Amino acid sequence: MYSTVLFLHSWVRWLALVAGVGATFATLGAGGAALSRAERWGRIFMIALDVQMLLGLLLYGLLSPYTAAALKDFGAAMREPVLRFWAVEHLTMMLAAVIVAHVGKVLARKATDPAKKRMRLLLCFGVALLLVLLGMPWPGRATARPLFRV
Repeated sequence: MYSTVLFLHSWVRWLALVAGVGATFATLGAGGAALSRAERWGRIFMIALDVQMLLGLLLYGLLSPYTAAALKDFGAAMREPVLRFWAVEHLTMMLAAVIVAHVGKVLARKATDPAKKRMRLLLCFGVALLLVLLGMPWPGRATARPLFRV
């Protein structure tokens, strides 16, 4: 079960990244009618983030040997960079990305004019994308994971 959920979590991240880039750049170039295209990209981004969050929480709470080891002795885990990354840093950045994307959508919905709506979407989708990029276990880091799981 662990390997299946990890496989899905690994591949859905690419959908989230592509959608995050799409939402940010579509919002950046949006004006007038093009704002609806940016909102569609944003919806895909938020759905991908939500699916990622559900899979990640399943891994975090039930399946991952990293978090199981970290939760056994949290003090020791905080001194170990890899365990700290999986137990705290990855989780915090990704939850923050989900929250920022959703808050941005709500704030944009409440905006009275298209320019404010566009700015709010751009800011929140951009920050959410940045958090996702910072929280991923990229190659070259001590916490590196394969880019494409098979």
